[in-house]
Amino acid sequence: MDGLEIAEGVSLPWSALVERAVRSPGPGGQHVNKVSTAIELRANLHELQGPSDAARLRLSQARDRRLLADGTMIIQAHRFRSLERNRTDARVRLAAFVQRFLTAPKPRVATRPSLGAKRRRLDGKKARGQTKKLRQKHGDHE
Repeated sequence: MDGLEIAEGVSLPWSALVERAVRSPGPGGQHVNKVSTAIELRANLHELQGPSDAARLRLSQARDRRLLADGTMIIQAHRFRSLERNRTDARVRLAAFVQRFLTAPKPRVATRPSLGAKRRRLDGKKARGQTKKLRQKHGDHE
């Protein structure tokens, strides 16, 4: 395999990935300060192979705090206690992020409420108004 397979026909070469083992945050056991089981994955998304120009544009315009201005994506994986499981988790999360931008979002079709829906809404408002009117005191002097 010449790179990380993102989707059918889309991959990221291994040279575009930099993995670094770091210490995992949070509480731990006896060996928490001795081992680095978390993974910090840096991926240069400009080196993606296979996506369309539209997908590249959507990806470059993505608003995500993990995405730097130079096109580098930083993913920190520390969900598991094992280095290998965290490495796999980081790669899966990177692939899932990129896959979201490979297909164009479905355009929103503007719809209008039906006549019946409008009538039901207005009837409900009138009923609530009547209920509130019945709760009012009409000139009662106590």
